[in-house]
Amino acid sequence: MSEQLASAIARLTPQARQGLFGRLRRGIEKEGLRVTAGGDISQTPHPRSLGSKLTHPYITTDYSESLLEYITPVFTRPKESLEFLADLHRFSYRNLGDELIWPASMPPRLHGNDSVPIADYGTSNSGTMKHIYRKGLDVRYGRIMQSIAGIHYNFSLPDDFWSLLQGLEGAEAEDARDFRSRRYFELIRNFRRHSWILLYLFGASPGIDESFLDGGNDDRLKRQADRSLVSAYATSLRMSDLGYQNKVQAQLKICFNSLDNFVGTLRHAIVTPWKDYEKLGVKQADGSWSQLSSNILQIENEYYSDIRPKRVTRQNETPSQALEGRGVEYIEVRCLDLNPFLPVGIDETQIRFLDTFLIWCLLTESPWIDDEECATLDNSKRRVVEAGRDPELTLSVNGEERRLRDLAANIMDELGEVAGLLDSGDKTGSAHRDALAALAPRFDDAQTTPSGRLLTSMLDNGSNFVDEVLALAKGQAEQFKSEPTERARGYLLDQLVETSLQQQSDIEKGDHQDFDTFMAEYFASAHGTQPA
Repeated sequence: MSEQLASAIARLTPQARQGLFGRLRRGIEKEGLRVTAGGDISQTPHPRSLGSKLTHPYITTDYSESLLEYITPVFTRPKESLEFLADLHRFSYRNLGDELIWPASMPPRLHGNDSVPIADYGTSNSGTMKHIYRKGLDVRYGRIMQSIAGIHYNFSLPDDFWSLLQGLEGAEAEDARDFRSRRYFELIRNFRRHSWILLYLFGASPGIDESFLDGGNDDRLKRQADRSLVSAYATSLRMSDLGYQNKVQAQLKICFNSLDNFVGTLRHAIVTPWKDYEKLGVKQADGSWSQLSSNILQIENEYYSDIRPKRVTRQNETPSQALEGRGVEYIEVRCLDLNPFLPVGIDETQIRFLDTFLIWCLLTESPWIDDEECATLDNSKRRVVEAGRDPELTLSVNGEERRLRDLAANIMDELGEVAGLLDSGDKTGSAHRDALAALAPRFDDAQTTPSGRLLTSMLDNGSNFVDEVLALAKGQAEQFKSEPTERARGYLLDQLVETSLQQQSDIEKGDHQDFDTFMAEYFASAHGTQPA
């Protein structure tokens, strides 16, 4: 264990014993495609009985009309987050008829690009902007890539933790907001160095339905059963170049070394034109919009990354403006596949591991990442998503090739110390150490990882990807349908249907500005200029 980590644990232990880490703040965003009983992507609109996807705080859509997105409030107890998420599933199943919620990250049977319906958010300027942004993603990348689902894990530490840490590190002279942002970026840099361990442990997408390639092929994949393509050692095809990757964005080299660098490089991408996107045009001959802009990024949300610094935005404020004005509030982990064997795609064991890992990233020394190290980290990620379950896989560390298993063993030892710190304030158990103990065997037997389990089941059953996941979806649907929603929460969700629909209607009636003017003012504000 490094001297810095040992010192940090020792200094934090007294407060940890008094419950400091019992107030970690967590929120979960979980996506899931609606599918037919036969395993095809749904072509029906987002059910009105679920409320307005523009204004509902907990149930919306991501890219597609078919891609449900659940958003939990912030909780300090993992069980509360998971139960809220489960109730969103239970409530939805009361309104989905025969449709199912697909429990895997890679999509079910598709029927070409147009079979992925773009989400429609109504006629308001804000709703129209969300729809055109998605049209832009279609013309740039195609809709099929946007049908992939995942889990985003939002994590933050309480205010008293930051004031304590600032004092322990003798940084009282530093502005509190700047200190917090600087330390969150140190966490992010270490996350980038070591997130491969999450891809190994929790990757759950070793195969796809052939329709995902839309008539194309990939020599790295082999056919399984009648219509599946699989990779023998892959952990997360979702995070490979088949999934959320983009060659244009790869050239951005978004910098995570400081808040100023991050905002600056991201803002550069938003104002810099890209020739191929200019050729696509922003507007068609009839005046309709095909994308929001022809720049490298239409808006900041278009940037794909494994992790993001975040702050809740205010009205008419962009994410970068929020970060620049008030600093980092929390971080969003975005590299997590849905675990198809779990009804809500994630469980408490995974949450406890994530918390331990993120605190370890925060407390461990984290120098700036230069271009050379950045390239090495990208290569390590590629190796793990494509062949992480290969027992002989090595990763490059400081110019030396080392076996993944050996690297993981070293990390797990240090995580054990951090888990002890987190558990020291829990008089009733050892949840974080138990989580590490439950997951450690996955490094000895890669078939026990979610990706290994799914591929093994397909091979043993001689089944294809869609049939294998469809069976899981049906079992989970029956479970959710048989379980009652917590009474008060069920009442709240019922009320939010009508409330959210009314809110959307009020927004639409209150819009008195034409869309072109609305967008001109939006970009002027985002770019710090005056509208033309």
